[in-house]
Amino acid sequence: MKAVLLAAGAGVRLRPLTDGTPKCLLQFGGRSLLDRWLDACAGAGVEEALVNLHHLADVVRSALDSRRGPPTVRTVLEPELLGSAGTLRANRRWLEHEDVFLVCNADNLTDFDLRDLLAFHRRGSSRASLVAFRAGEPSACGVLDVDPAGRMVGFAEKPRHPRSNLANAGIYAFHPAVLDELRGGPPLDIAYDLLPTLVGEARVMEFGGYLLDVGTPSAFRRARLDWGGVPVR
Repeated sequence: MKAVLLAAGAGVRLRPLTDGTPKCLLQFGGRSLLDRWLDACAGAGVEEALVNLHHLADVVRSALDSRRGPPTVRTVLEPELLGSAGTLRANRRWLEHEDVFLVCNADNLTDFDLRDLLAFHRRGSSRASLVAFRAGEPSACGVLDVDPAGRMVGFAEKPRHPRSNLANAGIYAFHPAVLDELRGGPPLDIAYDLLPTLVGEARVMEFGGYLLDVGTPSAFRRARLDWGGVPVR
């Protein structure tokens, strides 16, 4: 099985912290976000992971070179960012023989177990499953409408007036055929360009554990407190 870890973000809102450290290598509890995601992938049976690179790519490669243990990691450099869905489409041939592959936003800090998503996905017949959580600020997220059967029947990215607080967690299980829905671009984004094409089909798994996008100074400080370490002021 394969996974794509989206790790190319520059972490602009966290500067100057990210001027020399890529966001995916920020540490919480003594381990980087990227290491945590790779360990989660290994625990779920992922044999190969693709990591896209852009900001401080050589720093990320060096960290990956020093890592021991599964999964095998392949990196792809994006001199110009392709967008989250653009990365998937650009690597379509690498993914095309998979029954299912995972996609994770590697700038999220979470205790989610990817095995739970795989089990959920395999119990259904959809080409796509995604994880959702209850957001404190849903207007900053992708908000989901879900029917009683657990199927996504509506989606709005960063709506001004959210209909609920059920939000996209940025963790997905896809069949490669969903990538055929993408048109135009790049850049192409999962939230804006792929998920709307899967309304009425994708299944949603709600997660009640810890999940935090660490991309702002306040979120970073909170995460450091939650997971150990001295918060950066």
